[in-house]
Amino acid sequence: MHTDARIYVAGHRGLVGSAIVRQLRAAGQHNLLLRTHAELDLTDAAATREFFALEKPEHVFLAAARVGGIQANQQFPADFVRDNLLIQTNVIHEAWRTGVQRLLFLGSSCIYPRLAPQPMRESDLLTGPLEPTNRPYALAKIAGIEMCWSYNRQHGTRFLAAMPTNLYGPGDNHDLDTSHVIPALLRKFHEARVQGKPSVTVWGSGEPRREFMYSDDMAAACVFLMNLPERSFDSLLGSDEALTGRFEPPLINIGVGEDLSIRELAETIRQVTGYQGDIVFDRSKPDGTPRKLMDVSCLNALGFQPTVSLREGLRRALADVPYAQAQVSLA
Repeated sequence: MHTDARIYVAGHRGLVGSAIVRQLRAAGQHNLLLRTHAELDLTDAAATREFFALEKPEHVFLAAARVGGIQANQQFPADFVRDNLLIQTNVIHEAWRTGVQRLLFLGSSCIYPRLAPQPMRESDLLTGPLEPTNRPYALAKIAGIEMCWSYNRQHGTRFLAAMPTNLYGPGDNHDLDTSHVIPALLRKFHEARVQGKPSVTVWGSGEPRREFMYSDDMAAACVFLMNLPERSFDSLLGSDEALTGRFEPPLINIGVGEDLSIRELAETIRQVTGYQGDIVFDRSKPDGTPRKLMDVSCLNALGFQPTVSLREGLRRALADVPYAQAQVSLA
């Protein structure tokens, strides 16, 4: 992507999109097309069409999505499947209509089967049942991968789907009712320390294992992918299964390649926040998928490696939120 390329970052205020914007600006990109939800509702097909026709972006990072943790997914399954299908359908279709050169569609590791072999490879897509607690969201994201694949086959587009592991970092959602595990635990442990609470309750048994990546590392991987030389980028765009007989979707994993248990995560967050009380696990709450570790051998082979450790990332994430600024423990 040349430095004056017209680049549209859909969802630039979210955790993923804001990190991508930071990376693009750091790389010298100065012609970013950014719209808030109030300015452009991507579930509105007519509004999305008008935007693409007017602005004609050359490259698109599709990070806009309705996202949330287990509780939010269970409370609003219809919203999750509807909104995500509408957003990606409108953006991908208009990207084709207006001749976008490259598009990166961002999904999630929950697209893989609940009991997929670990670590999860790109070829594990559609090989088994999904985790029921976030199936509507996962199915929408799988549909987005298929859309990229189908448009590539039928229209010769160059649309790639990237599946990040669990993310955290600046701009995250710290609402305890809708957030993912790291921002929820950061807030719980910080507030428990400030309020002198004797214990913090964590959902589930603590046994499931998860992989976590700092959002700026993820964004660096996204910009790295979109800047790949033509041959390297095209090698990721999948094949026509009817011609090759091979299941090769335009899909690449983004992660760190190692995981830890929720119990270990809670203990790490306790140390980072300086909390001294007990950790209690509420086994009446769902655990979700037993393990989700990404196989990132493809990304690593292209030459990308993350740089931010979990402990350092947690400190940065905590320092970013208003309720904890200047209070991060250096333990």
